[in-house]
Amino acid sequence: MKRFAIVLSALAMMMSTVALAEPGALIYKRECSRCHGKTGDGKMGPVIRGKENVVELITKGGLKKTPHAKPIPSVTEEQAKAIAAFLK
Repeated sequence: MKRFAIVLSALAMMMSTVALAEPGALIYKRECSRCHGKTGDGKMGPVIRGKENVVELITKGGLKKTPHAKPIPSVTEEQAKAIAAFLK
């Protein structure tokens, strides 16, 4: 019985951690889709689907004369990674 309680507690902790992680698609929709389209295929912003440097552009910025010249402060590195995974 004690072993069952430990396993159950461990599963509950793992599930709560997963529930806290927001999927990349939702973050992308909220933060990126208005300019880059529903799936990163471009709109008024360029195509970003399949790009290798998505995480770096979101977290560090670097594109001159664009909204991404500076990092996007509302997106964490973990969220940027989730967005990049969604866009692959």
